[in-house]
Amino acid sequence: MKYAFVIGSNAFVVPRNRINYSGTGEETFLRINAIYHDLPHAETSALNIDLDIQDVNGTQIVVVANNLKTGAPYTLKKERDSICILKPDGSVLIQVHQLDDESAMALEHNISAELEVNTPVAVIRLTGDFMAGDLHIRAENEKLFINENGYANSVLAGPNDLRFSAEGVVL
Repeated sequence: MKYAFVIGSNAFVVPRNRINYSGTGEETFLRINAIYHDLPHAETSALNIDLDIQDVNGTQIVVVANNLKTGAPYTLKKERDSICILKPDGSVLIQVHQLDDESAMALEHNISAELEVNTPVAVIRLTGDFMAGDLHIRAENEKLFINENGYANSVLAGPNDLRFSAEGVVL
């Protein structure tokens, strides 16, 4: 099964359900445990994730199976297709959102064309401003920043896990 991660105006299609980062070794900061299925007469399903990040001040935020384990004073907001970690002021630290098929295919043409070719099981949009190890990751509507390196309008598919490093994005 393939997964597509849409971050900024970039899409990365990979064979596994996780995003890793290089630090003291290779670590996973986001893992998709289950995706939301919108099927009539089916049991209720929801996006389910594990997350291990820090805010820009170094506060550890750990989510296991959609439950906030560490990360006070942050709160976790769950919806069937979205998990959001909110700061005390209500602003978003990180949001992991599974796009429905219609929304995914309405993305920029270069992204929707790659989705048609690779047919991922889910398209996951990631936004926020957080740390994964010593990497500062800022995912906005138009750009992805890893430390101060910016990425925009790229679509990559590869046979390996998606990995962020100080050198950039590696597939």
